[in-house]
Amino acid sequence: MSYHYLLDLALILLSTKLLGIATGKFQMPRVVGALLAGLILGPAMLNVLSETEFLTRLSELGVIVILFTAGMSTDLRELRSAGKAGFLVALCGVLAPMAMGTGFGALAGRLGWLPGNTFLENLFLGTVLTATSVSITVETLKELGRLDTKVGSTILAAALIDDVLGLIALTLVSSAAGSGGSLPLVLLKIALFFVFAIAAACGGIWLFRRIIEKAHEKNLRRYPVFAFVLCLLLAYCAEEFFGVADIIGAFVAGLVVACTPKADYIRSKFEPLSYLLLTPVFFAGIGIKVELPQLNGTLVLFSLSLLAVAILSKIIGCGLGARLCGFDGKECLQVGCGMACRGEVALIVANRGLSIGALSQAMMTPIVITVVGCAVLTPILLKLCFSGQPEGSMADNTLADRYHKAEQLERMSDEMLEKKTL
Repeated sequence: MSYHYLLDLALILLSTKLLGIATGKFQMPRVVGALLAGLILGPAMLNVLSETEFLTRLSELGVIVILFTAGMSTDLRELRSAGKAGFLVALCGVLAPMAMGTGFGALAGRLGWLPGNTFLENLFLGTVLTATSVSITVETLKELGRLDTKVGSTILAAALIDDVLGLIALTLVSSAAGSGGSLPLVLLKIALFFVFAIAAACGGIWLFRRIIEKAHEKNLRRYPVFAFVLCLLLAYCAEEFFGVADIIGAFVAGLVVACTPKADYIRSKFEPLSYLLLTPVFFAGIGIKVELPQLNGTLVLFSLSLLAVAILSKIIGCGLGARLCGFDGKECLQVGCGMACRGEVALIVANRGLSIGALSQAMMTPIVITVVGCAVLTPILLKLCFSGQPEGSMADNTLADRYHKAEQLERMSDEMLEKKTL
């Protein structure tokens, strides 16, 4: 038995941490540092790390936990109260990138940039572009003092809805890719999954409440175990019985936990697991899969064009949604730029497409370049859009402020949480 995987893990964790700190100093998200770690240590550059079965399985578990914690962090009440503006911005911000991304893929195929590409691959490329990463935008808006403005609140609400719509789009496309059957059959299986998910959600919420009522407060450690079991079961059922991505089942499990009284406590227990091991391995694994020596002039042109399409599609789509809600021209541009950032969800979708054969290996390099490029350009575009305007007030009762209070609660130490609960 080889123990080389221990050295691989040590190198991944150390490099992602150091590069995460470095990218943070440049106002960029830590996910960029983790991607760079995989790129530098992988076949793209130093070739110290390579893709192994162990890292692949650990990465799959990592993406399940990422979507599980994302579901736990989703406030259903905020989604319901987001109103017309958030929904329209999110809807147009999904439809426009999907259409433009699919069309761009088809055009690139005709120009010879993507030889042998299929409609399914183009559709998956459009699905990748639907994702929005709100973390970078939130930090930038906070720095600019814009989080509590109408634009800031709309961006935040739309980003929450965007995640849900993007996951539905991923479910449709990945199910069609994996089933090989007719579209009605695919839609039927998806409909049955959502019926199953609603039933599982109702049953899970009832079960958690019963456990919490009967359990003594000193037995708090059992709740995260039950939650993780629910996550794994729903992820397995989604993939095995309905042909739906396992991450969708994990997200549904997270929504179930979010509706329970111990949601904050359970979420706090998953942060160390995700932060210390699974998340760095997943994002570094994406970088390890990239092979930059294959990057020729045509692929560079395709990558830069895809980056432009990614940013313009969000500006056009989200700006149109904001315009329909009565925003003026400059506010529409601000909303569009705020929604243009891509991050972990885009990489998750791309990794899913690669695993089921819907995306080719050559497509991963342009997608990683697009994600990193959007992460770098979004803060710059936002600062340009808001230049010359006075800073907004920081009222305590705003949606953005409540979002940050929730983030602060998540970062509380385990000792403080247990003392408070007991």
